[in-house]
Amino acid sequence: MTQTSQRRSLWRFSRDERTLVLGSLLNSMAFFAALPFAALYLADRTELSAAGIGAVVGGIALIAAFGGLLSGMVADRFGAVRLMRWGLLLNVVVYSALALASAPAAIVSLFLSLGVARTMVEPSMKKLLSLSDTGDGRIFRVRYITLCMGAIVGPAVGGVLFHVGPAAFFLAPAAFFALYLSVVAVRGAELTRLETSSRSTSPVPWTDALRDRHLIAAIGAGAVVFLIMAQMDTSIPLYMKGAYGDRTEYLFASLLVLNAALALAVQPPVIWLSERLPWGPLVTLGCVFFAVAFVCVWLGTTNVVLLYVAIVFWTLGEAILLPLPDVAVHSLAADDRKGAYFGLSELRYLGFFVGPVLGGALLDLSAPAYFAVMGAAVFLCVPLLLRSFKEEPRPQA
Repeated sequence: MTQTSQRRSLWRFSRDERTLVLGSLLNSMAFFAALPFAALYLADRTELSAAGIGAVVGGIALIAAFGGLLSGMVADRFGAVRLMRWGLLLNVVVYSALALASAPAAIVSLFLSLGVARTMVEPSMKKLLSLSDTGDGRIFRVRYITLCMGAIVGPAVGGVLFHVGPAAFFLAPAAFFALYLSVVAVRGAELTRLETSSRSTSPVPWTDALRDRHLIAAIGAGAVVFLIMAQMDTSIPLYMKGAYGDRTEYLFASLLVLNAALALAVQPPVIWLSERLPWGPLVTLGCVFFAVAFVCVWLGTTNVVLLYVAIVFWTLGEAILLPLPDVAVHSLAADDRKGAYFGLSELRYLGFFVGPVLGGALLDLSAPAYFAVMGAAVFLCVPLLLRSFKEEPRPQA
């Protein structure tokens, strides 16, 4: 990622970018309306242990991780827009089925099916975002902002509907995905033209992608960041439930909403820092923020205020680190292989599988061990991110 003397406004979009930003917003609202509450829902509806619940929630990401390369190649060969349509339709069907399911085995199977739908949508969406971008990767910071906005609306909706019943709880994300599908259907022809010039007619270069050491480093860094981020979806709410009982759902929803609101508020200083600090200090600072957040969560069972302090530090770490792996992949991939590169980069979702399983196992073992390991593990992404950007040194402002 390089700096230019004139930076385009973060809020000035082309027509294609506006369409993709709207779709990204609907996607994030659907995700945050249900999946952050998946661990609590499974705890109420099944007899699974903390590690078992982590395996189910993480299994969604595991399926997306290994399916990403295939879906990325399909997007390069046959079109990202076409694949997105089928993936969005599958999301609508699965969430609608969850609204009706009551058997534990059916609930687990349907949750895992969300991984298949996700792998059909995510690489295709990222390919289109990258093709619409001006070349500096700014669209992926905008995508992070849409994630934050969705994380304000989604948890607020999910937190209210969680106790209403499964029908209301799961039909909300189904409706968001149906709206997203409508947007893609209406603007599909224009989005298809966006990718026409980059459509690959030669064999998909997935072997080239596997040999790209900078891409592998970016994937590894993304996996570490996702492993840490996954704790907020599984182990942290389970840890909180031991102290706050039935209040946990409402408290957890308020923390997610605060996280999203703060993420929007801290964008100006984070962008300012990201344009001026060298990669090493910038990434290290993000890791330090996450480590402090884990300490505050650990102590938050004795003082609820510390949970809100933890969210402040968590948000700062997230705002710095989360967009960087996508920015790295964007800078590495030529137009005709963006699907393959972004598809292969979905392997980072292994972090979302390993994270809940490891977190649940450590939490069952010992809370101090859990927080010590997670606070230290985030620093693994420092050398990996530095490697992924090795050939693009940061000029000083």
